[in-house]
Amino acid sequence: MSEMTQRATGGPTAQISDLRLTLDGTTLLHDINFVTTHSGTTMVMGPNGAGKSLLLRCMHGLLTPSHGDVQFFGHSANTTRHQQAMVFQKAVLLRRTARANLLFATQGRNLAEDAIDQALTQVHLLDKAHQPARLLSGGEQQRLALARALLTQPRVLFLDEPTASLDPASVLIIEHLILEATALGVKTFFISHDIGQAKRLASDVIFVHRGRITEHSNADTFFTNPQSREATAYLNGELVL
Repeated sequence: MSEMTQRATGGPTAQISDLRLTLDGTTLLHDINFVTTHSGTTMVMGPNGAGKSLLLRCMHGLLTPSHGDVQFFGHSANTTRHQQAMVFQKAVLLRRTARANLLFATQGRNLAEDAIDQALTQVHLLDKAHQPARLLSGGEQQRLALARALLTQPRVLFLDEPTASLDPASVLIIEHLILEATALGVKTFFISHDIGQAKRLASDVIFVHRGRITEHSNADTFFTNPQSREATAYLNGELVL
């Protein structure tokens, strides 16, 4: 994190055009279109099964869209893949120590000698650097996964419910690191069902329902005056089918 520098965008940070995903004859994402023109956190919200995770996976290249185009900073997503990182709801860690997980992610990168220790300190894991990563608690594993992602110095960071079911201390640490990263120019896409968390972090909100974007607006507008029926019902705590 300490190695990242402020990045000016000078145009759209992300532009998704006519993105469609069809698997086994079923269309799961329908002609997704949106543009973001700033860094900060775009919160992706909607009911379970709406297509939020599928959307992030298509944007990150883990799934190949059936149609459409994904660009970041004016370039094809395929050419910016090395500038992206993703953290999943369940941490995916190597069978080695916490420190070794970070060392693996930094191979071939020109980082300061103390970058690993700084990253472990930021996620409050320096004292557990030599413990097997998979024996850490759930919150500790997720903090380690985020530290590993940030050490790759991404320009685009995808977060798929990274704080779901975590202890409050871990949530606080993760949110602080995300705010710090976005302040340095990292564009973040964050899936969350936690409305309070979304209000704390979001610069804008994309609401997904049945594989379609029903609303995309700045955070203030979304939380005070949502424009779509589905988003209004969701924010009111109603079941959205």
